[in-house]
Amino acid sequence: MATGSHRLDAAERRELSDSDFGIPEAREYPMPDAAHVRAAEAYFRYAPEDKKAQLARRILKKADEFGVHVRSDTVLSWAEK
Repeated sequence: MATGSHRLDAAERRELSDSDFGIPEAREYPMPDAAHVRAAEAYFRYAPEDKKAQLARRILKKADEFGVHVRSDTVLSWAEK
């Protein structure tokens, strides 16, 4: 599994389960570890509007799992929708 700020290659992405993605149906915003949870938070603004609430909730779930403190007020507000 990826560690640190390692960028996932195609083979690594294929090995991830759908539950490791912020947008599982598109397999976008992979979050297999804390570094990728932080990256998903940082790139949240680029998510499609109709997927933002789902993505925000999944970021918070994964953040909790990996002990990441989500700082983005935007992510936090979308998670409440």
